Amino acid sequence: MSENEASMEDAAKVIVARAVQRFRAFQSEVHAETDRIFLKLLLAEWAFGIVLSLWLSPYAWEGKSRSVHVHVWAALGLGGLLCSLPTFLILTQAGKPITRHVVAVAQMLMSALLIHLTGGRIETHFHVFGSLAFLAFYLDWRVLLTASITVAVEHGLRGMLWPESIYGITNPEWWRFLEHSAWVLFCVTFLVRHCVVTLRSWLRFAEEGGMLEALAESEWRERSVLEQATSTPPGAAE
Repeated sequence: MSENEASMEDAAKVIVARAVQRFRAFQSEVHAETDRIFLKLLLAEWAFGIVLSLWLSPYAWEGKSRSVHVHVWAALGLGGLLCSLPTFLILTQAGKPITRHVVAVAQMLMSALLIHLTGGRIETHFHVFGSLAFLAFYLDWRVLLTASITVAVEHGLRGMLWPESIYGITNPEWWRFLEHSAWVLFCVTFLVRHCVVTLRSWLRFAEEGGMLEALAESEWRERSVLEQATSTPPGAAE
């Protein structure tokens, strides 16, 4: 290998290293910022769940007068429990992989809680798809996989143990949770593709930025050498 080829190979390695560093830094920034968004969202959903339990839940489940319903305590206790661990991790480990996966599980279980508080109203099920869209802000397909598994397991178990709380009827078809899971999979398929395509674009932009930075640095070094050569006084080297 000639000296020129070796120099070009070293320059390519530098460009790749800078591109990866730039990409990772921007990715970490997006993860941390999305964590902070979910901190506000989860707390807002907790408050909204308490309002639902006080206002709508008694009618949705009993059709009688408003009272201090057991769902009030469910909203307070379960909602607070779902928010506690994500809040702690977001405040102490924002941007870490464990944080966004815990957030994904908590967000999908928050959807399940809201569905329960409304007596399985079909309108509340759309909260699941909204949650998946918000989780796509992480641009991490693994987070969407975690959320999808959480929805499938939660729907399957609760559909067997307490179907009225999720479907609004006491004797739904046994395969109902498969239908819901299929729609979740349909939505997640497009969200995963969006994440992958966006990350590829980021990496390409990072590589272009690394190339421009390397070229600028190379030009600066050449100019410095020329400036030093031309600014050397005659006879100084003697």
